[in-house]
Amino acid sequence: MKLHLQVTPAEGEPYTVTTNLFVLVATERKFRIKSSEFANGIGMEHLAYMAYEAAKLSGVTVPPVFDDFVRRLDAVEVVEEESGHPTHGGQ
Repeated sequence: MKLHLQVTPAEGEPYTVTTNLFVLVATERKFRIKSSEFANGIGMEHLAYMAYEAAKLSGVTVPPVFDDFVRRLDAVEVVEEESGHPTHGGQ
């Protein structure tokens, strides 16, 4: 599963980051949840954390402390979701 997240900082221009396996595993470890639980709903803290980790991987300069990153946000939204299980043509 890949999520494309629109990050809107309080100051500056919005940007989009994409999660990957590393980001999902880091989120599972931090919050002690399984990614499959996201199907039942995802909290804003989870989205913000995924945006934080994905931003770091993308080379976006973020504060070293997660809470400082959150303080500087206006919004984080999922703009697109890609399934981790592509379908294969009829055989």
